[in-house]
Amino acid sequence: MDAFSDPQAVARYAENPPRMVPGYADLQRMAGLLLVESAPDDAQVLVLGAGGGLELKVFAEAQPGWSFVGVDPSAAMLDLARMTLGELSVRAHLHEGFIDSAPEGPFDGATCILTLHFIERQERLRTLQEVRRRLTRGAPFVTAHFSIPQGEVDLWMSRYSAFAVSSGIQRSQAEAARSGIAERLPILSPEEDEQLLRDAGFSSVALFYVGFAFRGWVAYA
Repeated sequence: MDAFSDPQAVARYAENPPRMVPGYADLQRMAGLLLVESAPDDAQVLVLGAGGGLELKVFAEAQPGWSFVGVDPSAAMLDLARMTLGELSVRAHLHEGFIDSAPEGPFDGATCILTLHFIERQERLRTLQEVRRRLTRGAPFVTAHFSIPQGEVDLWMSRYSAFAVSSGIQRSQAEAARSGIAERLPILSPEEDEQLLRDAGFSSVALFYVGFAFRGWVAYA
């Protein structure tokens, strides 16, 4: 997470996800549509890993009646979120920290996009449990992150790197990201990720997105 305190990394954050995550814009749009299926017109939505504000802006523009609580451990990334939201920031309350920094809710929905892969397995389970505890009964939770079949990390990270290069990322930068991610992030298999959601108390866990090394699920409190 140290990169998110680096001013240069923060400044270029908005440029990188679309070039490194296949279908990034559509992933955000799908996440919003999955929330809409169950959330009311005046929903309050919890966004875990809200730094940068990219998905917050997508959700806020699509749903003018929604309000948001965003949580992120990086103050610099939360500042970027406020800049990204602009006038929409009046509908988002941003908190520096982890899930324990989030209000108790209850929330009508929650998202955690490109964030859980930074968290070790046991703490990831606790984080999911705390998200579940803050949701109204039946509320949707949408999550997407690195999730790679067991024994196939090298293959899928190679494809991740190739996609980044094809999107205009310098090969040296893409390879550095690939090796750093593979070495440092506690990436789980899709089966493990789905089981953690169930262990945290979520039901009706369903895969809705696959983009090379990334996968996304919707589940319900």
